[in-house]
Amino acid sequence: MTATASLEQLRRCHFAVDLGAARTRVYVKGAGLVVDQPSVAAVNTRNGALIAVGEFAERMTGRTPDYIRVVRPVSGGTVVDIEMAQRMLRHLLGDRMRRSLRRRPRLRAAACTPHDADPLAQRATIETLVGLGARRVELVDTLIAAAVGCGLPVERAEATMILVCGAAATQVAVLSLGSIVTAQRMPVGGEAVDRAIVQHLRHEHALMLPSQSVRPLQVALHGNGLTADGPASTEIHGRDVATGLARSVLVDTAAVREAIQTPLTTVLDGIYKVLRDCPPDLVADLADRGIMMVGGSALLPGLDQMLREATGMPVNIAERPDVCAVQGLGDMLEGKVEPLVLDPLGA
Repeated sequence: MTATASLEQLRRCHFAVDLGAARTRVYVKGAGLVVDQPSVAAVNTRNGALIAVGEFAERMTGRTPDYIRVVRPVSGGTVVDIEMAQRMLRHLLGDRMRRSLRRRPRLRAAACTPHDADPLAQRATIETLVGLGARRVELVDTLIAAAVGCGLPVERAEATMILVCGAAATQVAVLSLGSIVTAQRMPVGGEAVDRAIVQHLRHEHALMLPSQSVRPLQVALHGNGLTADGPASTEIHGRDVATGLARSVLVDTAAVREAIQTPLTTVLDGIYKVLRDCPPDLVADLADRGIMMVGGSALLPGLDQMLREATGMPVNIAERPDVCAVQGLGDMLEGKVEPLVLDPLGA
């Protein structure tokens, strides 16, 4: 479904949801962004009770007794546990917000879906929101929602290229006249980069990292992180694989950069494929306009610099890259996006 075809339906929606593998965001018409929390829930396996959701549940990761399980109901932009996703959303929204939404006659919702999401994945998203009381659910491609959210002129007859860097997947597309001309979805994202770093430290230094400390490590590589002018080495604390004792090692940042090249190369391959499939006139536009990066993983230190060097194109990061998709949905709900009017006769 193209965003332009359903702008009229989207204006009738009361709330919009961006269910991501890393974070869940909810936009309510007239109230703005009301939820921006990690997509995590903690459950008591003895009685099935929900103990915590969002940030509090994420802090429990790797620190729970065996009867408490920390679950992620969304994986790769797809809802994998509908019931748990509904319970998580209910708690994140809170009683007051749920009551005010339920008062609306014929409650309508909008949701982002990854590009080329299969019918089962789309069905799971719809079921999740129907369980929250929505009578009708409109689906919008994440790429279009993100492009609208970061202010790209998607409805014009000129090319705009957007790179959505998610936790579980990276999507890239060329947009023109309000629709996707060509797009690719790569199954690597911020989590794949994290895993590459963790495996490198395990193999090279026999060090196991706590689950919460991969992000700070990426920031420690800052000083244009992924590029060579960062710090030469950084100290990392973790657990020794053999003895199980706490230990700190001095890690060579050049070796870490080398370790994360594999997932990043996959992203580059996707960008090259989209450019190859794109009409020459639009590629000429992109030489000036460049690539707009959105999504939480767009803030990976030095990623924009690496893409600039590899493609020779200008690369920009959106102002608030993490909330662009849900902001785009919100703009469509509030009627801020003008539909494209094709009027060749000027009648």
